[in-house]
Amino acid sequence: MLPYSRRDSPGAWRQLDGARVAYETYGLLNKEKSNAILICHALSGDAHAGGWHKNEEKPGWWDIIIGPGKALDTDKFFLICSNVLGGCKGTTGPSSLNPKTGKPYGLDFPFITLKDMVDVQKRLLDHLGIDKLFAVIGGSFGGMQVLQWCISYPEMVRLAVPIATSAYSSPQQIAFNEVGRRAITSDPDWENGNYFGRTPPARGLSLARMIGHITYLSDESMHQKFGRRLQGKKEFGFDLASLDFQVESYLSYHGDAFVKRFDANSYLYITKAIDYFDLTKNGTLSLAEAFKGARTKFLVISISSDWLYPPYQCKEIAEAISANDIDVRHYTIRSNYGHDTFLLESGQMNYTIQNFLSRRSVSDVMIKEVVTIRQGSSVEEAARIMMTEGVTHLPVIN
Repeated sequence: MLPYSRRDSPGAWRQLDGARVAYETYGLLNKEKSNAILICHALSGDAHAGGWHKNEEKPGWWDIIIGPGKALDTDKFFLICSNVLGGCKGTTGPSSLNPKTGKPYGLDFPFITLKDMVDVQKRLLDHLGIDKLFAVIGGSFGGMQVLQWCISYPEMVRLAVPIATSAYSSPQQIAFNEVGRRAITSDPDWENGNYFGRTPPARGLSLARMIGHITYLSDESMHQKFGRRLQGKKEFGFDLASLDFQVESYLSYHGDAFVKRFDANSYLYITKAIDYFDLTKNGTLSLAEAFKGARTKFLVISISSDWLYPPYQCKEIAEAISANDIDVRHYTIRSNYGHDTFLLESGQMNYTIQNFLSRRSVSDVMIKEVVTIRQGSSVEEAARIMMTEGVTHLPVIN
């Protein structure tokens, strides 16, 4: 339970007393607490990033890069992933009980920003006793959190890996989010956000997810995956109610499945926070100026077939960072999967991220943070240091 408050408007402060944060960890935190990596999830994600939960049909949403021998190696790193503030998978959000009323917040939940979400993650790390992150990594909405981390807490992040993301929401991205929100708020069951204990706005939320899912794919991937193939039939139904095509059935399935695991109000709040995200502060800063205080080394990853967060936006981020003489690399993954590539393309993702983290782990952790003795130190002093620090060997610095 973490106390958290924020300014909701130019008026008074609004406070969430005892905000709850759901999180999972993987691997072990080393004695120096220098191997912690924060994973930031995308819009529909949650704290369960890797591995299997009992009785679940799927592993964590980023299991392709989490685990022994993978890019986010649990034998080397201590991984943390938390559900964002405003979410619906354990962290306080609109569906949580308001302690003042004993009922779900609904639309009484305060508006939140990406910075608020990152600030709450920072509180979580304080709780865990971690004051420095080896890396922060995430894709899409998670990539925005990564960038906000580097702006809000520049001294705390060594390495950053924002993937398929943007430093501000474009008009097209805002437009798709608004259509999804309108689908929810137009559902008669939405009841102005007060649907708890009643029939939820399943049709609106399902439609919002269907709209979003189209943007996560690419034209080529949809041709390859579905083409114009029919679903369970040989001829068209020739009526408005039939789901003739495989792509229709696919979207319908994912829309219905989403309703079972996500809250409509959380969808509204999170997508609105994404829309408001803008490191240029509505054009009052250049993007280069926004990164002026950053102290992080970056790997910016874009996806060739991503039309929701197209590669030029990641390139713009990399150029703005480079303008500040900050170490940055921009890599484009070649794939036909579209925006969802970072969740699917295990080969390129593991190779690219693992190389970046491995190269940096030697220079940024081992050399700088391991306990050392200097040439000329007595055997007794060396033995004392080794016993105190619980290590079996020490490098010698000339």
